[in-house]
Order: sequence, then C-alpha cells, then structure tokens
Amino acid sequence: MQSSITLPEIEAAINFWRQRSPSIGEELRLCPEASSLATPYALMIIERRSQLEISQLSDRAQTALRTWREATLAAQQK
Repeated sequence: MQSSITLPEIEAAINFWRQRSPSIGEELRLCPEASSLATPYALMIIERRSQLEISQLSDRAQTALRTWREATLAAQQK
C-alpha cells in the first residue's frame, strides 16, 4: 500500500463507503468506515494539507482505505 493518501483520494474513499452503506437515522450518521475517514479528511482541509501519511490514520480508517483501494483496482481491471 502507498505510504500517503491525497485529499481527493480520501474523499473518493468516503464516497465509496457512503454509497456502499448510506447514512442512517435522523442524524444521518455515517457508517463506521466513512466516519473513520471523515475526521482526517476534515483536518486535512482545515490544515490545508494535500496529503496525509497513512500511518497517521486509525486502524479502522486504514482498513477502510485498503478496502476502497482494492475495490477501485478490481473495477479498473474489468
């Protein structure tokens, strides 16, 4: 896996999870995978960072990111 993720990539990963598991409840709560990526995404925006080291993500966020990348790669190979 790559050592860093860009802002557009983390946004794409969040959208992947939102499509796979739409928000629920009156508060439109994100699924755990999208939620784990949402905080680092927001911090990247606030800090005006273009990329983030994957090692800085939680284990859940790293797993969500890995699953997104594997699904994206599989879709590209079709």
